[in-house]
Amino acid sequence: MSDLVKMTATEVVGLLKEGKVSPGELLDASEARIKETDEAVNAMPTLCFDRARAHAARLEKESVADRPNMHLHGLPVAIKDLTPVKDVRFTSGSPIFADRFADYSDVMVERLEERGGLVVGKSNTPEFGAGGQTFNEVFGTTTNPWNTDLTPGGSSGGAAVALATGQVWLAQGSDLGGSLRTPASFTGIVGLRPSPKRVAHGPLRLPFSTYSVEGPMGRNVPDTALLLDMMSGAHTLDPSSLPAPEVSYVDSLKSIPKFGRVAYSPDLGQCPVDPEVAEICAKAAADFIRYCDGVDEACPDLHDAEEIFQILRAQIFIANHAPLLAEHRDKLKPEVIWNIEKGAKLNADDIGAAQRAQGDLYQRVVKFFSEYDFLLTPTSIVPAFPHNMRYVEEVNGVKFDNYMSWLALPSMITVTNCPAISIPCGFTKSGLPVGLQIVGPNAREDRVLQAAYAFERDHDYAARVPIDPITPS
Repeated sequence: MSDLVKMTATEVVGLLKEGKVSPGELLDASEARIKETDEAVNAMPTLCFDRARAHAARLEKESVADRPNMHLHGLPVAIKDLTPVKDVRFTSGSPIFADRFADYSDVMVERLEERGGLVVGKSNTPEFGAGGQTFNEVFGTTTNPWNTDLTPGGSSGGAAVALATGQVWLAQGSDLGGSLRTPASFTGIVGLRPSPKRVAHGPLRLPFSTYSVEGPMGRNVPDTALLLDMMSGAHTLDPSSLPAPEVSYVDSLKSIPKFGRVAYSPDLGQCPVDPEVAEICAKAAADFIRYCDGVDEACPDLHDAEEIFQILRAQIFIANHAPLLAEHRDKLKPEVIWNIEKGAKLNADDIGAAQRAQGDLYQRVVKFFSEYDFLLTPTSIVPAFPHNMRYVEEVNGVKFDNYMSWLALPSMITVTNCPAISIPCGFTKSGLPVGLQIVGPNAREDRVLQAAYAFERDHDYAARVPIDPITPS
């Protein structure tokens, strides 16, 4: 069982396809590992192994030869507790929904299950995914396995920790302002924010919004590509969702081209960054000279990106959650209330100006990517911090005036509509992982994965997980 837990998703799917291991054996290994580790990290508070075993029994009656080439063949996966899975507890990390069970599955979950994924449980998340720290009043705090006094980040913190500790081989996450990428950076795994509509999901209250996306998380780049293949494809419930690519993301990794010029920005022109994080990421960026024609310190003009993000995020919060503020204010955490009220203060001129500014920004980004293949930047301005801090309030003497500003590095990339991946690129002196963010042109997840894999093959960071949780003495 312990050997299975340590294997990659790609390796285990190969064993499943060959009949050398059964879905039931993997479920047993996953369940045992959760029992062994979750008391220390609280990554997977809601489990549904009976449901997964019923699904496994159905799979085991099928012929492997009759399945499509892209299939998980009974691999256990985790789903974030912002996403409904039929007949499973669905809290969204909120006391308002503490006793809710989903009566349907998101179409993304249906797709994963149709393609052989076994949902074993729901990973922990902050209330409605708000904030870069995973805690809530329903299930409590998720801790970082590299040091359980620290946070794994958020909002896909439970998903990242489940991967880093070997509880599952693949995990779904979601990302609005860094919710996939920050936990990947803090836990030493890989998290990809795809371009909007690359992964269809729904039904949604705001089906035409392009800011929050679903995406894959894995222990390495090939595993992350595998899950993206399993998640991708258009669906009528998600308008304008994109079709799966003609060449699978897994196959795109079989031949890595020499890239053109690559840009590196330590701060996107405006973010304070912890000196140790900056040093580690600068070294990783310099290593990219192996894979490209040159690395320049350069950045698109993102001077108004954070303001655009804050306005459009507030618009989303007022649209999604205004009824909850009116009916359940006493049960909402202060940060959620702040975001809803910020949205309520917006007027049509504010929203129109932000949308026009985003259009101008996107044109600048398109021009930038006509000159550079990728943009490299730190994923987070800090490494993991104590989990009793709600959010980072100050870095390098710069004080933030709201709970989201410390997430500016990933959130400014969000408004570009570009795919971005976080891969481990080094460790602090105290042994904490640090992530490098690789950003590519819109809808070119294949290129971003190729760049990440080129780096990963020459460095051993991905091989350091899964780990046993480390509790300071």
